[in-house]
Amino acid sequence: MEKGKERNIVECTICPYACKIGEGATGICGVRKNVSGKIELLTWGVISGYAFDPVEKKPLYHFFPGRKILSIGSWGCNMRCDYCQNYHISQNIFSGAAQKVKPEEILRDSLRDNQNIGVAFTYNEPVIWYEYVRDVAHLVKEAGQATVMVTNGYVSEKALFEYLEYIDAFNVDLKAFNNDFYKRLTGATLEPVKKALRIIAGSGRHLEITTLIIPGRNDSVREMVDEASWIADEVGRDVPLHLSRYFPMYKRNDPATPEETLLRLYETARKYLSYVYIGNLAGVSGQDTYCPGCNNIVTRRSGYRISHPGLKLNRCSVCGKEIYRYFTSSSCLN
Repeated sequence: MEKGKERNIVECTICPYACKIGEGATGICGVRKNVSGKIELLTWGVISGYAFDPVEKKPLYHFFPGRKILSIGSWGCNMRCDYCQNYHISQNIFSGAAQKVKPEEILRDSLRDNQNIGVAFTYNEPVIWYEYVRDVAHLVKEAGQATVMVTNGYVSEKALFEYLEYIDAFNVDLKAFNNDFYKRLTGATLEPVKKALRIIAGSGRHLEITTLIIPGRNDSVREMVDEASWIADEVGRDVPLHLSRYFPMYKRNDPATPEETLLRLYETARKYLSYVYIGNLAGVSGQDTYCPGCNNIVTRRSGYRISHPGLKLNRCSVCGKEIYRYFTSSSCLN
């Protein structure tokens, strides 16, 4: 994606940075390069990670629960999070020398396993991988499978509307609910992410949100009230929120998130949202899905083992309330 050229400078329109890129240079992501006045994706077909993951690992708890999804990623990111959990692929500069995997090869592998629902674009930031995501996703959709994007949500409106044409489900990493955090710890800003969340929610595509809780940075009850109430009012109270435990990584050595902090924020968010979960912390109660109508446990999770003791035809077996977007077969996809 590119805009008008001036003196061989090209404006990349894939994300809110709108990088103006000179001949031979790349944008902030490090993988979108001006080659003879046109944007070239250096990482088309270049794979850094490739695995059949439980769909819950994305995390997506309300999209084909218990199934697998072929997960692929590349290199680069349009944020500079100093605590990045995947910094070895998101923050390292891509050398340009790598074997390329054709979209047809991705589709072939995706179709091999009948427990696999499709392809997830994840690990690094897929927004900047636009041309390859498009090429793979079109084939996957034509084959009747699902597509997923795990993203920081820092995407231009134009690019997002194009992604919505062939992405079925999103998990958006809402890193905090204060702009100072975004500017200081990620180099980006909050408002474009909020706008992306509104657009995705309004599109009817499946949406879940993840917030990594970092001690002393975004772990106050006040901020969680602001975040959860905004999600309820602007995105939808039935959109699942995952509160994930932070571990020291990359440039940051803050201590791991205490269990009591996650539990406190979990209970706070549940006052506003129907489905809240705790991630990266084993042995706590925040893994199960509760009916928002009667608090009956409809789905139990132990690691990636899933059971549905309180679910009957996508409804709570006790009160009959419909449980948000529980897809169980490809026929549920539009």
